[in-house]
Amino acid sequence: MTRIHTPATVADAPSSTHAALKAVERQLGLVPNLFRVVANSPAALTGYLQLSAAASQGALDAATRERIALAVAELNGCGYCLSAPTYLGRNVARLDDAEITANRQGASNDPTADAAVRFAAAVVRQRGQVSHEQLQAVRSAGYSDAQVLDILLVVALNTFTNYVNEVAQTEIDFPVVEPLRRAA
Repeated sequence: MTRIHTPATVADAPSSTHAALKAVERQLGLVPNLFRVVANSPAALTGYLQLSAAASQGALDAATRERIALAVAELNGCGYCLSAPTYLGRNVARLDDAEITANRQGASNDPTADAAVRFAAAVVRQRGQVSHEQLQAVRSAGYSDAQVLDILLVVALNTFTNYVNEVAQTEIDFPVVEPLRRAA
């Protein structure tokens, strides 16, 4: 059972969120529970959607963003945020099972993406206190300072959704994927 109210429909959400939720529905074909929970706060929904839009306009492709989302969700032990990016990773970004498994372990089978995912995982594990060597490793893989900031943006966005879903105990409305272990 969810601990924060999930509006059953767009009409049940605060009226100031209706246009944004309808835009989500047009884009995705439905309004996932995450969006409806976040819609309890019009400011939080606006911030989430703007941050998400900014991340999609950055230099990281959709597959790399999903890879990072999987690594962050696994590290944070968020079932909802493993289920959604696993579904999107398979069906939108076309990641195979081996890649999704690697991502959940904080890595990638793609050498370039591996550096981004490893860096993102280090940021989460070390709460941003990464070493000079860890920063150099992602740069050596070809990532610019702007792309490093895009990685951090994706980490922040996914940390927000992980925390929302864990606090709310949001009902998972994607095929369920359980964390390998719960966050410590």
